[in-house]
Amino acid sequence: MTDKTTHANPSKNRTPRHRAREFALQGLYQWLLNNEPSTKVANNIRAAHGFDKADGEYFSSLLNGTISTSVELREAIAPLIDRGVAELSPIEHGVLLLGAYELKNHPEIPYRVVINEAVELTKSFGGIDGHKYVNGVLDKLASQLRPEEVGADARR
Repeated sequence: MTDKTTHANPSKNRTPRHRAREFALQGLYQWLLNNEPSTKVANNIRAAHGFDKADGEYFSSLLNGTISTSVELREAIAPLIDRGVAELSPIEHGVLLLGAYELKNHPEIPYRVVINEAVELTKSFGGIDGHKYVNGVLDKLASQLRPEEVGADARR
């Protein structure tokens, strides 16, 4: 997994929190493929080049929280996808888990920001149209998890 945004658009402003999401996704990718303990995954990612520019505390919250609640998160997204969770690409799977975790556990972050960040991660690391799929699934999930916020936004 390579970071295409670094090479494609080096001037893009990437905040420490966005970088935390990138590293959390890389950790989830590693966890999904290798089924390693979250502590080993976190230690590997923390040793990666550029990690010092990420929000380390947010990274830990995202990675550990997503892994520890992955069964619940998969149950939330399963009815919203058009295939089995096991059939998702590892990137789409990781981004959907990460986005679902943020929607559910970080109400201080507007749902549109969560979805936009997930779309950007998918554009950077995923397949050609994967971002459209992620956008659609997380939009439906946001309507379920944050109906007041989504409704208020729709009325504007």
